[in-house]
Amino acid sequence: MKKKLPIGIDDFCKIRTEGFYYVDKTAMIRDLLNAWGEVNLFTRPRRFGKSLNMSMLKSFLELGCDKSLFEGLEISRETKLCDKYMGKFPVISISLKSVDGADYESARSGMCSEIGREALRFSFLLESDRLTEMDKEMYKKLVNVAPEHLDYFNMSDDVLKGSLSVLSDLLQKHYGKKVIILIDEYDVPLAKANEEKHYPQMVKLVRGIFDQALKSNDSLYFAVLTGCLRVSKESIFTGLNNPQIFSISTVGFDEYFGFTDAEVKAMLEYYGFMDRYELTRDWYDGYRFGNTDVYCPWDVISYCAELRLDPQARPKAYWSNTSGNDAVRHFIEKSNKTANTKREIEALVAGETVEKIIREDLTYHNLYDEIENIWSVLFMTGYLTQRKKPDGKKYELAIPNREIREIFTDQITDMFQKVVKANTSRLTEFGEALKSGDAAKVEKLFTSYLYDSITVRDSNVQNDKKEILYHGEMIGILVNIEGWDSKTNANAGAADQREALWNDRLQPAAERERGGNTRDGYSDVMVKIEEEDIGIIIEFKYARNARFDAECKDAMAQIDRMNYTSELKHEGFHTIYKYGIACFKKRCKVVCEKEEYNQGEAY
Repeated sequence: MKKKLPIGIDDFCKIRTEGFYYVDKTAMIRDLLNAWGEVNLFTRPRRFGKSLNMSMLKSFLELGCDKSLFEGLEISRETKLCDKYMGKFPVISISLKSVDGADYESARSGMCSEIGREALRFSFLLESDRLTEMDKEMYKKLVNVAPEHLDYFNMSDDVLKGSLSVLSDLLQKHYGKKVIILIDEYDVPLAKANEEKHYPQMVKLVRGIFDQALKSNDSLYFAVLTGCLRVSKESIFTGLNNPQIFSISTVGFDEYFGFTDAEVKAMLEYYGFMDRYELTRDWYDGYRFGNTDVYCPWDVISYCAELRLDPQARPKAYWSNTSGNDAVRHFIEKSNKTANTKREIEALVAGETVEKIIREDLTYHNLYDEIENIWSVLFMTGYLTQRKKPDGKKYELAIPNREIREIFTDQITDMFQKVVKANTSRLTEFGEALKSGDAAKVEKLFTSYLYDSITVRDSNVQNDKKEILYHGEMIGILVNIEGWDSKTNANAGAADQREALWNDRLQPAAERERGGNTRDGYSDVMVKIEEEDIGIIIEFKYARNARFDAECKDAMAQIDRMNYTSELKHEGFHTIYKYGIACFKKRCKVVCEKEEYNQGEAY
């Protein structure tokens, strides 16, 4: 029987004892202990294995370690290191991922509860003969539960700020050993505080806790922290003695967060899904941490789990659905103010790279202040990745894979809809021009929409698929005109259009040449205006090398050859406008012909 897949499980002990598949990352323990730093910070995007690695460290280092958990894993080969470190330390381990209150008081309460629950693990300290009565009174303050709320730990500000330092001091006195502190998702309280407008208060609190626990703490052996962003030293880590920071650009520890290609192949082979390797790679590979290319582990595990239920399952956007993708939304919104940024986004979506200076020491308070900062945020949070080796702070940035590309295209589509709806006079004028056959005005207004939008293009697809990009923009305009029944390519939605685009992009050139146009039989866009007895047929062509006239002529000929007006005639529309539109980059040419039928004449 195959092992279970650990979806959403970040408990190392549970994975190793209850029959879950585990990708061996225990060599990280060796490298961490050999590199040695008193305070170590690992920054990675969400869902890349940070919490599981912290659980692994706790399981290895903590007193009472179950050594069988590591049998057969890579760290077990390091016998001298295991003898020196395995199961030798008291460990304080907290996760701040749930400290996300909507106001400062609720967030502060969450911090008290997280630290208080961890302190409760060491209730034996109250019976320790190595602690004084004063020591025990200090411990009681850490686990002081409010009578009216048994899950609420009531600490004063001074007690809360000194909580980790005090707890480590008490543990050292009891065990006679220095303490290891693990803090997972250290920056979640800061991110939430920034959203909810209590950032200055939260920064002061977190700085106070870290200052006492990580700087002036004689009981500390070493500490490890994880988070999505490296918050500026001046903001949080003031005064720490050279903390080691291992970010996504650091060479070293790069293979321990995310799955390597070899690890993904091994998993797919184990479950019998090697036929899905190329698809898995296209959707979930493409990240580059340091010198290593990695996949998003959350995606790979989720897709394998779905394949076990349905062997025909297609990949989905598992990672992107775990967040609101605010960074991309802010980016798209701000790009509307600068033409250069629009062009850069178009290049990224087309699979190209953009060179940018990356700042890894931002604070949450200024993440979205300016467009230059957002480039850094997108890079550090996994929406963009690096290509080639950086030149100092200059990075060649790219969208990692298909999943992330779809996040961008969805946000671009949403933004375009807002632009269309905001200018009602232009929308009305465009509708009037279309239903009256005014080709010149349609051309002028559609060109203006193209210039206003971020064009989702892809230089690697064949020309007849590039047309989809343009009639996608057209339908994005028409659906906002009240009373119009607008359909594109036999009702194919935006997701279906992107599916066709991407499948064509992956298709070998020889197959593309043999395949021909798979959309014959349906017009690109059909509009029915019932109240005015008007039907509209629109056929797009991609005007490579700006061959506008020839492509417009071809579009009109295709409408007649394929009899695209037949449905409108059959339904009795008396006035039908046929449009041929040729597009190249942000330019277009429009031609139009009108057909009129008397009652019963069409059929």
